[in-house]
Amino acid sequence: MDKLKPLREQIDLIDAQILDLLNRRARLAQEVGHVKAETNAPVFRPEREAQVLRSVAQRNPGPLDSRDVQAIFREIMSMCRALEKRVTVAYLGPAGTFTEQAVYKQFGHAIEGMPCASIDEVFRAAEAGTADFGVVPVENSSEGAVNRTLDLLMQTTLEISGEVSFLVHHSLMSKHGTMDGIERICAHSQAFAQCHVWLNLNYPNIERQAVASNGEAARLATEDPTVAAIAGEIAGQKYNLGIVKAHIQDDPHNRTRFVIIGRLHTAPSGKDQTSLVLAVQNKAGAVYNLLAPLAKHGVSMTRFESRPARMGTWEYYFYVDVEGHVQDRKVADALAELRQNAAFFKMLGSYPSSL
Repeated sequence: MDKLKPLREQIDLIDAQILDLLNRRARLAQEVGHVKAETNAPVFRPEREAQVLRSVAQRNPGPLDSRDVQAIFREIMSMCRALEKRVTVAYLGPAGTFTEQAVYKQFGHAIEGMPCASIDEVFRAAEAGTADFGVVPVENSSEGAVNRTLDLLMQTTLEISGEVSFLVHHSLMSKHGTMDGIERICAHSQAFAQCHVWLNLNYPNIERQAVASNGEAARLATEDPTVAAIAGEIAGQKYNLGIVKAHIQDDPHNRTRFVIIGRLHTAPSGKDQTSLVLAVQNKAGAVYNLLAPLAKHGVSMTRFESRPARMGTWEYYFYVDVEGHVQDRKVADALAELRQNAAFFKMLGSYPSSL
């Protein structure tokens, strides 16, 4: 204990310094808020926050892991932002979903979360201004695109202002942590698809019921002892469920990508991505000719997804992601030519790439 005392005294001194610096930073954030109010600038600037998080990771000497340092700074920025205005973020609920987890990874915890029953409701909340932003899943590394999100991105006037991507680990959970007396397994349809092989091997004869979200599955399991849920461990903690088996996803590298939607035009951050929707006339070589400007101007395409146009004909919309911001010269030149070649062209947004 005698050896610990001087070390603890040093820690107490450093804690006092950290507290003083945090409040000095908060006061500066308040001054920034006053300037933003005078110029009607947005409170949330995803490009600025991305720059800060990348910078602290690059400058971090250790022993703290850079991802942990980024998590700390994300919460600092979230709390300072809340001094200006506590933003409201709609997400696919209820509490405990992976989409809620994506919200906190992007915005920190000093926000007002608005759980919604469906992806459609998330879009409506952001469109109506009930929420400042929405967060929705857009694709999974195992199962591909979340089609409802793609369809709504096609229709909405909102823009993508950010993205979050992380590993998704599914757990099988029940009220008592066993499968005794379980008659149904509930989960989102995507979760069932991501755990299909494991479920067929272990519980092929138990009924599977698709529900609106994994959070909803966890809620049902806590109310009904005959229901087991597939959800993340955070949902299990929120609903006090016991884990029957952790990490049951078929792909150990299973990853889901989420996008932030709102009315914000995001400025360049230095490492960005641009999303668009395209369509071409139904003729030979149309898609090749459409995308040729990307190669011509040295713009890398990172995603190419097709969706039926739903007009009773064999026509498709193409969802494309490219590296860079629309304000970057080579991206701007490529998109200007691409727009001329396309039968349909819609910008979904330019935004910082996921950390």
